[in-house]
Amino acid sequence: MESGENAKAFLEGLLRAIVDYEDDVKVEKTIDEMGVLLTVDVNREDMRQVIGKSGSTANAIRTILRIVGRKENARVNMKINEPDGGA
Repeated sequence: MESGENAKAFLEGLLRAIVDYEDDVKVEKTIDEMGVLLTVDVNREDMRQVIGKSGSTANAIRTILRIVGRKENARVNMKINEPDGGA
């Protein structure tokens, strides 16, 4: 299995579970010398659920992704794209 695939599948499932607009969840995987970067797009209405108060949910997700990545010997991080028209 390609590096980061388990982390990508995990992240997609987790995000779909916490958002209201599941069909708008998109996770793109890129690999470079720094490791695996999972770039997230969600509906602008779901940004509060994904980021959380003071970024607490996003930080917790990043911590779990690092643990999942370790099982694949990959450094995994997450970037959340700001939706069009976002503040």
